[in-house]
Amino acid sequence: MNPKFKNILHSLGIYHPLQSQYRNFVFHVKRLFFKISFFSYKGHGFTCNVCQQQYFRFVDDWPTSENKNALSTHNVIAGYGKNIICPNCLSNARERLVIAMLQHHINIENKKILHLSPEKNVYQYLQSKSQVDTADLVPGFYKNIDKQIKTEDATAFSFADQSFDLVVANHILEHIPADLKAMSEIYRVLKKGGFAILQVPYSETISVTIEESLIENPARQSALFGQKDHVRIYQLNDYISRLEQSGFIVSKISYKELSTFHKNAIQLDETFLDIKKPY
Repeated sequence: MNPKFKNILHSLGIYHPLQSQYRNFVFHVKRLFFKISFFSYKGHGFTCNVCQQQYFRFVDDWPTSENKNALSTHNVIAGYGKNIICPNCLSNARERLVIAMLQHHINIENKKILHLSPEKNVYQYLQSKSQVDTADLVPGFYKNIDKQIKTEDATAFSFADQSFDLVVANHILEHIPADLKAMSEIYRVLKKGGFAILQVPYSETISVTIEESLIENPARQSALFGQKDHVRIYQLNDYISRLEQSGFIVSKISYKELSTFHKNAIQLDETFLDIKKPY
């Protein structure tokens, strides 16, 4: 979109509503297309834990040409690959993993939860069980998910200490230049014994985290990090180290250990990080 036209829409206060309507239109077109084109794959195989529909295969999702080189070169687990998108509800693998862990690993009944940059399917599941506050630095993009979403900077929350039992920030920290500050803030607003779901794209083959925190060049960010608004690719053990430095207790649950949820078409080879604030 032309930057001047975009600024005009912003000044009129209609940029985000128009974007939401456009995204909603695209969603419904894609959903209709996949429901029709994948009809012959319905049946036993994968089960979506969002809509409960079963398909022999799900929709593959691969990175765009400008992003794929960085992701493939560094073997990044980033939410792409085979069987990523449910043909019926368009849930993606990273949402289904989070929902599986909420259903079977983390008790959220009647808890107080902070959900950053809320994903529709995860938010709806959380909201059905608990009291949920949503927040984002640019909340306009998420008004169609939660009209009450708050404007919050993850490096300087307005929330009081120990406000939440769970913080969900799924694939968020790779966007934030001052990630240690964000980790520290998440730790601060969590109650003692509280959990955080902080999945990120990561690599286990690079020796150190690749990052350029102050970068503001979308083309270069795609080339370096595999997405135009990312500022790093985490090396998995370094990422865990940063979380531990912030005070969290972290343990890895490997893809093999997540075998119960393979039927939900979770991301191939993804490790789930069990992140907890000590008592």
